[in-house]
Amino acid sequence: MFLFHCCIVDGLARLFPMYSIQTLHQPKLRYGCFIGLFMALIVIEGCQSSVHSPESLLDLTYPFDEQTIYWPNNAPFHWEKSSWGHTHQGYWYASGVFSASEHGGTHLDAPIHFAESGWSVDEIPLSHLTAQAIVLDLRSQTGSNPDYTLLVEDIAKWENQYGIIPSHAIVFLLTGWGQYWPDPSRYLGSPTPQDTTTLHFPGFSAEAISFLIDQRAIVGIGIDTASIDPGQSQTFPAHQVLGKANRFAIENVAHLEKLPPHGASITALPMKIKGGTGGPVRVMATVP
Repeated sequence: MFLFHCCIVDGLARLFPMYSIQTLHQPKLRYGCFIGLFMALIVIEGCQSSVHSPESLLDLTYPFDEQTIYWPNNAPFHWEKSSWGHTHQGYWYASGVFSASEHGGTHLDAPIHFAESGWSVDEIPLSHLTAQAIVLDLRSQTGSNPDYTLLVEDIAKWENQYGIIPSHAIVFLLTGWGQYWPDPSRYLGSPTPQDTTTLHFPGFSAEAISFLIDQRAIVGIGIDTASIDPGQSQTFPAHQVLGKANRFAIENVAHLEKLPPHGASITALPMKIKGGTGGPVRVMATVP
């Protein structure tokens, strides 16, 4: 007990150098220092808990480079150095030029993509770009059927297990197609990936999207494939239903398998292209 007492006094003396060890042996002063130290620890802990640890943040975005997959027959991503090196004055200066189609890589489809009166990228409210993330895992279905589409029955099964999908959520489909990125033939499901009539990958059904919009008031959807419509679709009904309701889609989402079925929050900030039908988007998840 005596040793414990001495250790405490020695520790307080280091924290409060204005007092001598002899003074800190006085019970009243020692008690006051204990209270001050306790309150300081509470403040420090509160500050630390208000900052996200690196482990709680997840990047769901593929980098843009020469391997980035774009929708067939769209111009690919291009980047080149325009200035790169030391100047005559001796300082370093680097700059580049890039170009690309709107629909490729991890990107956002604005409602106007398939709805004439829908929002363009720059018109989507910021409040819609931050939301709860709901993840529907369809890997057991898509493993045997690459053309599988999400059904209302799949949503009902998810809700039976996890509860009703909350309003103002973004619903993601985990199909497992991320394992094929960035191989165009495997990711687009065709040995001729530039031929849109030969593509095979899963997607949403128009009925499921209508249900999510009308019955669950979602703000957007996302998927780990090249399109929210399945690869075999030629009329893109999922895009049409979504756009007419002024909702957005995020396609080619990376690392979706790392998200829990619910509980995470999403921030998806697209390049703010005035009048744009879509554009590159940085998608970040905060995982509890």
